[in-house]
Amino acid sequence: MPHGMTATGLEPDRALALSSGPTWEGHSMGKRVRTGLTRVDILDRYIERFKQQLVRFQPFLSRKRATVSLEQFDEAAEDLISQVFGAASDEAEAYLYAKTGESALLPEEAQESGTHDVERESLQQRRQVLESCLADLELRRRVQSQRQSAREANGALRGTVEDYMSHDVRSIHRAATIKEAGRLLQKYRVGSLLVDDGSRYIGIVTDSDLSRKAVAKGLDPNTTTVMACMSKPVVSIEETEPLSEAVALMKKEGIRHLAVTADRTIIGVLSISDLLRAYEANS
Repeated sequence: MPHGMTATGLEPDRALALSSGPTWEGHSMGKRVRTGLTRVDILDRYIERFKQQLVRFQPFLSRKRATVSLEQFDEAAEDLISQVFGAASDEAEAYLYAKTGESALLPEEAQESGTHDVERESLQQRRQVLESCLADLELRRRVQSQRQSAREANGALRGTVEDYMSHDVRSIHRAATIKEAGRLLQKYRVGSLLVDDGSRYIGIVTDSDLSRKAVAKGLDPNTTTVMACMSKPVVSIEETEPLSEAVALMKKEGIRHLAVTADRTIIGVLSISDLLRAYEANS
């Protein structure tokens, strides 16, 4: 993964580029404009825009009459994602994948049942990308609020990794195909799978790995193994470490999933969504 967080990543100082608006220091992609808005104010605006976009998308999922065509909605959604995260961002690429690569990772039985299931899956993937963007922004907002509180009261994110980690360790063999990985991610409703060689964990494959590395590069999901798109080595953290250390490690490595260890044995996973719960509990 590139340095800096991905679709649901945690990189508070990452560029959020509005060509005619304020950007975060050090990463201006457009003309820098001083508006007097705080970072929290800017994030609040972004969050509201994505919430509105998800509301506009609901009719497509419920098969009700929408006020715009799907093509018009896609254009608006892609424009919003490009404005907030950047036109070349992982988020923009993931939305493009949701529109054009949806059938590649569908189970064979779904593909054989016709275009209806493919189109339905494409809609669900669009929704997932938008919800992922929203969750990313909400987490960034909590990070900024936490920083402000810390500056004001010298506070910190409370709790340890074991307080919020998931104890379910889902894995896949290195010889399995990326299509099988996509099926398991959907089955277990998780964002990552540890990759094993039969005796030890050698890497991790995430939903964004499948969209960015597999589909975007045109890999055949039926023959390509997870070895081709997994991330390695497995980045881990001890269960007794404070959550602040997990945040710092994710930021440093540019990842959104950490393997959790007890005496160097993997016992669970800590994800961005787990950190989001922690910030909510600390607020």
